[in-house]
Amino acid sequence: MSDVKKVVLAYSGGLDTSVIVKWLQETYSCEVVTFTADIGQGEEVEPARAKAEALGVKEIYIEDLREEFVRDYVYPMFRANTIYEGEYLLGTSIARPLIARRLIEIANETGADAISHGATGKGNDQVRFELGAYALKPGVKVIAPWREWDLTSREKLMAYCEQHDIPVDFSKSKKKSPYSMDANLLHISYEGGILEDPWAEAEEDMWRWSVSPEAAPDQPTYVELTYEKGDIVALDGKAMKPHDVLETLNTLGGDNGIGRLDIVENRYVGMKSRGCYETPGGTIMLKAHRAIESITLDREEAHLKDELMPKYAKVIYNGYWWSPERRMLQAAIDETQKNVSGVVRLKLYKGSATVVGRKSEQSLFDESIATFEDDAGAYNQKDAEGFIKLNALRLRIAAGKGRQQD
Repeated sequence: MSDVKKVVLAYSGGLDTSVIVKWLQETYSCEVVTFTADIGQGEEVEPARAKAEALGVKEIYIEDLREEFVRDYVYPMFRANTIYEGEYLLGTSIARPLIARRLIEIANETGADAISHGATGKGNDQVRFELGAYALKPGVKVIAPWREWDLTSREKLMAYCEQHDIPVDFSKSKKKSPYSMDANLLHISYEGGILEDPWAEAEEDMWRWSVSPEAAPDQPTYVELTYEKGDIVALDGKAMKPHDVLETLNTLGGDNGIGRLDIVENRYVGMKSRGCYETPGGTIMLKAHRAIESITLDREEAHLKDELMPKYAKVIYNGYWWSPERRMLQAAIDETQKNVSGVVRLKLYKGSATVVGRKSEQSLFDESIATFEDDAGAYNQKDAEGFIKLNALRLRIAAGKGRQQD
């Protein structure tokens, strides 16, 4: 007899999680609560309600979390100019702590004994969901069906559906994508299929959000991003909520062939994985944020922040959003953003986002000093001689001892 009476499941309404509902009911003889989050995946989430009801679910949570997702997770991450392994903008990683938090909150609200998710035992998401859950509720029980059952293929899942009369409306009427995809307002990811061969080029019809750079318009698009304390608050002078900012930039970037990425990354669980990503809005945001920081941050502040970023990126990628080290790093990052306000102008053209202007009342760029024209004594060039000699002192001493490098 199972000691689990009620479990909260992260539920998409698709094949895997529909099977999980029935499997939990049968395996654990428990009540299932479903939680479906709208974080901008681009598909209707309300149909999940009817599917859950058909499976006998009584408590169904469907929530629009788009604004919270961008405001409280994406924006804080972009204050750090965060990229993992030099390229990946962490679109999947940053969505998991929000979902984990709501799973735990719903478990507390409904008196559930456990939570469950549909992440496989090979991926990073199982780690992210569960690290978040344990950080927020130490004694929670986590049920991960992919680590327990023997339904290891789509064919077995479909057979289970037929055996248990589980309605899966796309099972026969629609062709399944050969890729495993995950989408939210920040990105869409593609894995599996021909992408499992790192030499094979992704098919053009795989991409959902962007045109190819070759097919992008022959005329550039200009956009101005207004920042306040490190966050975008307006586009082209129009105030916008965070999720509207990202949605608009996704459209602008996608229309101009911006944001495609093809990488092999190192998963936390140990294996290498090839994935393709579309992050049009995020690509623009990263470029613009670095531009506004370039005129508002002190040199050493900016350089130290860049040194911290890889650690911060690794913390998020590995699933430690709710850890003390992430909070510590976030506090340091947010401290740097107090003066990061102003406007950045970018040119979007055939796959590239180019900064063509930046301005700020907090700018540290002093034209009277930086000019190549007469600076009227603002900078004494003779001072450079002593500066160089002092910085060369240790090199001169070593060279005097015959320690020149080959």
